[in-house]
Amino acid sequence: MNIRMLKEGEQPPWKLLLMADPSKALVSRYLDEGLCYVTESENGETIGVIVLVPVSDHIIEIMNLAVDESHQGKGLGTLLLKHGIQTSAENGYDTIEIGTGNSSINQLALYQKVGFRITGIEHDFFIRNYEEPIFENGIQCRDMIRLSMPLS
Repeated sequence: MNIRMLKEGEQPPWKLLLMADPSKALVSRYLDEGLCYVTESENGETIGVIVLVPVSDHIIEIMNLAVDESHQGKGLGTLLLKHGIQTSAENGYDTIEIGTGNSSINQLALYQKVGFRITGIEHDFFIRNYEEPIFENGIQCRDMIRLSMPLS
């Protein structure tokens, strides 16, 4: 598995990015501010993505994390998360943050398994910021669950 930074001028993996965040406008905005890394299969197919966006000199946030459906359950999400954590620590950040929906049960479990702790809830975040309702696991995605991890 190869993880590399998206090259300047290279087309972002929109299918993957929109799996994690259905708003192309929001994704475009944070892609401009962030660092986008992709995971490629042995045949060069992009099968995973993570986007890191600096919040301040000391804090960085994972804004997008997605693995192609046909490659899920193989540890790629964990690999990308660990890459994001390591890269952020190497670049001098003290804290890494991530947010996910209240309905994102598998993601919440994954983030906590690698060491993130729940730090807050932004009530009705998805109601305010997305035109169409989002449903996962039979649950309406309403609230943003915020998690963070110290890097030092």
